[in-house]
Amino acid sequence: MDDCQNLKAPPVLKALEKDTEAIGFGMASDRKTGSLLRVLAASKPGGRFLELGTGTGIAAAWILDGMDQAATLVTVDSDESLVAIAKRHLGRDPRVTFCVMPGLQFLKSATENRYDFLFADTWPGKYDHLDEALQLLKPGGIYVVDDMLPQPSWPQDHAPKVPGLIATLEKRTDVVIVKLSWSTGLIVATKKR
Repeated sequence: MDDCQNLKAPPVLKALEKDTEAIGFGMASDRKTGSLLRVLAASKPGGRFLELGTGTGIAAAWILDGMDQAATLVTVDSDESLVAIAKRHLGRDPRVTFCVMPGLQFLKSATENRYDFLFADTWPGKYDHLDEALQLLKPGGIYVVDDMLPQPSWPQDHAPKVPGLIATLEKRTDVVIVKLSWSTGLIVATKKR
């Protein structure tokens, strides 16, 4: 079995990857992570999805590709220039809402919202303010983080944060987790009732 063969990427992915490469953005999700996000999105028909860290929209493209027509995605990033690329390629999809604001600001403003799925791909909701992020999940909601294995694109202060996040998630009693030494290193958690 070759897990890179026949991934059937979303139609918009090549254009997104081209624009991402053109600006030198190195923190976009890889295709394996995207394929897992798509499968998990398909498991939540009519679901409410949240992505913290839009970047250029590569992960959002995979999530949207797995969502049904009744599902919605809110994707959040503080970098307007990155979100502009995502909007250019994904903005015609009525299921997606782009929020250009710091992740922590979004977490503080969204306390009444509940989501079926959260992909945390930026520091707020991942390396800090984890409690606030997990509180946004419904029981049975899925929480996903990537980049748990060393990556050449990591900023210098990224590596020291990873062991702490892993240890914190392992100790929590409100989620069950699986750690995957695959792709860029993933943790998938499901919120318990």
